[in-house]
Amino acid sequence: MSSTATTNPNFTPPPGWPAMSIQQAHAMLTAPGTPLEMDEVVIRGIKTRVWKNLPPTLRELLAAARAAHGKKEFLVYEDDRATYESFYRAAIAIANELLKQGVKKGDRVALIMRNLPEWPAIFYGAEIIGAIVTPLNAWWTGPELEYGLVDSGTKVAFVDAERLERISEHLVNCPDLKRVYVSRFEDDDLPSPIVHRLEDVIGKVNDWMKLPDAPLPDVAVGPDDDATILYTSGTTGKPKGALGTHRNMLSNIMAAASVAARNFLRRGETPPAANPDDPQRTTLLSVPFFHATGCFAVMNPTIAGGAKIVLMRKWEPELAMQLIEREKINSAGGVPTIAWQLIEHPNRHKYDLSSLESVAYGGAPSAPELVKKIVETFPKSAAGNGWGMTETSATHTSNSAEDYQNRPTSCGPAVAVCDIKIMDIEGKTELPPGEVGELWARGPNIVKGYWNKPEATAATFVDGWVRTGDLARMDEEGFCYIIDRAKDMLIRGGENIYCVEVENVLYEHPAVMDAAIVPVPHKTLGEEPGAVVHLKQGMHTSEDELRQFVSGKLAAFKVPVKVVFWPETLPRNANGKILKTELKKIFAEPQ
Repeated sequence: MSSTATTNPNFTPPPGWPAMSIQQAHAMLTAPGTPLEMDEVVIRGIKTRVWKNLPPTLRELLAAARAAHGKKEFLVYEDDRATYESFYRAAIAIANELLKQGVKKGDRVALIMRNLPEWPAIFYGAEIIGAIVTPLNAWWTGPELEYGLVDSGTKVAFVDAERLERISEHLVNCPDLKRVYVSRFEDDDLPSPIVHRLEDVIGKVNDWMKLPDAPLPDVAVGPDDDATILYTSGTTGKPKGALGTHRNMLSNIMAAASVAARNFLRRGETPPAANPDDPQRTTLLSVPFFHATGCFAVMNPTIAGGAKIVLMRKWEPELAMQLIEREKINSAGGVPTIAWQLIEHPNRHKYDLSSLESVAYGGAPSAPELVKKIVETFPKSAAGNGWGMTETSATHTSNSAEDYQNRPTSCGPAVAVCDIKIMDIEGKTELPPGEVGELWARGPNIVKGYWNKPEATAATFVDGWVRTGDLARMDEEGFCYIIDRAKDMLIRGGENIYCVEVENVLYEHPAVMDAAIVPVPHKTLGEEPGAVVHLKQGMHTSEDELRQFVSGKLAAFKVPVKVVFWPETLPRNANGKILKTELKKIFAEPQ
């Protein structure tokens, strides 16, 4: 039996738990001959532990899902329903259209839309011909989207009607962009000769089965070929495109399976074998597909398991509960906000939510009491938390079931093929358990680097490790505890907000002399941006005017929820750096 300490005094472990250590569980799960067997390969000159039985690319995953689950429903959105077979046909139709338009392996294909059934079909259609899919944040403003399209050198873009309206005036500034496909566009007249209706290629969702039954296009794609560019905000204010491979994103499939199996072994139970006759599992997707979580940690593992994804136009707690009841949804979550809103909704008792078995989240700070609340509110449900970032292609550590109840402030140990370590801030010395330093991460999920940014790549990626910028500690058993962020960043409900980006916009206002963005605590969102500003002598402005000014240049989630006017220059240290620890006290009380 393991010597795991009970670290949460309010947690009473089941008899005999834990039956083995994390390390013993990982060794058993990844042993030769097992479904989760590990192998070692050389990736970019570095020996790396990998999942031996992982589908090599999304081509193989798409074909396998069709063969095993063709008749099952895959996507549900309002009145739209698509089976795995119809999804496959839509993806193939998009792939052939892209080939017809001259898209080659390595060309960038942007995907800019809210969560719609078309999103996965476009993603897979482009991936199976070796294109690099570039999902851009659908909440970005027109100028932000223009930056993403230009920086990536996008050749073809897929958008929904809302995003088309947002980027129409910017198309002339995107010299590499040759063609745009728009879905669900109701107007008769398209705004540009390069814009075409997606429905002319694949029809409407409920008609996808009428598309031809065609084979996968004959394009050679390998596991370490470029597959995605996901933009992550940068400390210079301009987002950086994280360049990922097929292996990077597909690693989440085995990561999810291994964590679930690890929980059984820790209880002393044998993980159940997959049974094709079991009821289909269903997930409510409440985070965007354009996030690493939505795309890599939810979509691809769902496809691998033949499960169903239910989509919502926007998150609305009561509608979510209606869908949980109607579709018999087994898992929900995404960020702590969503869990809190389900738990605390006054009408929760009106709905049958007994199908919920997993309420998992990551991407934002969460209170330990949330773990207890989830277990109390949804008795069949195991709470789960994890840590990852765009650069780790989503999941890198995971904490769930009894381990999470025991360590509610931990994001868990690294998954079996991954490593984490704590380094001093200079990046020279690895620190022992218990000491706080910068979290470094390594594994087959780590992206290649940043698109066309060699200096940023060299500074962040070191011998296979990514320097995360998070301050953390590890205990003796490898459980990670995120303490703070070394980067000047806050996380609002799963959305990264780099303070300098918002501060730079505030500085553009003619009345602003000094500006700082600091977190405003929020019970469900974790934190929101608050601004402290000092005005130029003789100049005047208002909180509303500044918020409106920022909203004209940045996405809504980056706009400060509060603005406090400071009577003098903001406090600084000897190096001239603003002392944000002092300013944080202004917004110390949770909202």
